[in-house]
Amino acid sequence: MSAADDPTTSNELFVTDDGSHSLRSSRFEVPYHSRHGAVQESRHVFIQAGLKARVAKGDLAEVNILEMGLGTGLNALLARQYAAEHPELNFGYYAFERYPIALAAAGELNYSTTLGVASDYFLQLHTTPAGQVNTLDENFSFAKSETDFLRGLPEYFPQGQFDVVFYDAFAPNSQPELWSVAALQQCYDALREGGVFVTYCAKGQFKRDLRNVGFTVEALPGPPGKREMTRAYRR
Repeated sequence: MSAADDPTTSNELFVTDDGSHSLRSSRFEVPYHSRHGAVQESRHVFIQAGLKARVAKGDLAEVNILEMGLGTGLNALLARQYAAEHPELNFGYYAFERYPIALAAAGELNYSTTLGVASDYFLQLHTTPAGQVNTLDENFSFAKSETDFLRGLPEYFPQGQFDVVFYDAFAPNSQPELWSVAALQQCYDALREGGVFVTYCAKGQFKRDLRNVGFTVEALPGPPGKREMTRAYRR
C-alpha cells in the first residue's frame, strides 16, 4: 500500500481542552484521546492509576509495561519521563500498534513542547525499528510490534513477566475483537502475580469478562469528561 492510499496518513489533528494535541483516526473514525484533554487523560488513566500504583508497592527492581495501542505514543512518552525520574528502576516498554501513525503526523503533535522534552525524545518512539528491543535510555528499553495482538506476544516480549498493562485500544464498538474474552485472557496471562491492568473503558460486560478470566476488578473515577475507568489485578 502506498502512502497515498494509507488512511493513517490523513488522520485529523485537533487540540484537546488541556491544550495538548490528539488525532482523529481516519481508519476507525474515532479520536485517539478524549477531547477533554489528551495529556490529562493519559496521566490519569495509565500513569497515575496504573504505573505509579504498581511501583508504589515498592517490591520491584524492574518494571515491564505492555501497551495495547501505541497510537500517538503519548502513553509511552509519559512512561519514559517517569522512568527518567526513577533511575533506581529499570523499565521495559513493549507496545502493540498494528496501524502506526505516519511520522509526519507524529511530528505535528505538540507533546514535546507541552511536556518540555526535546522533539527527538518523543519522535524516537516512532522512528525506533519494530521487531526488536531497543535501549533508548540507561534504564528504559522500548520495543514495538506491528502484528495482530490476538496472535500472541512476539518472542522478544517477556512472556508472563509484565507488571502493568496499558489497554488503550479504540472503544469496543470500533474494535470489538480487542475487547473479547480471548484478548483479556492474553492480558491476564501476560501479567505476573500482582500485576495491574488499566484502561479508560468501564462497560459492564467488559468488567464481567475481566472477572471471568480471573482478574480482581475495581472501578475508579475517570479523567475529566468520563465518570469511571477500570483497574484490575492479577492476584
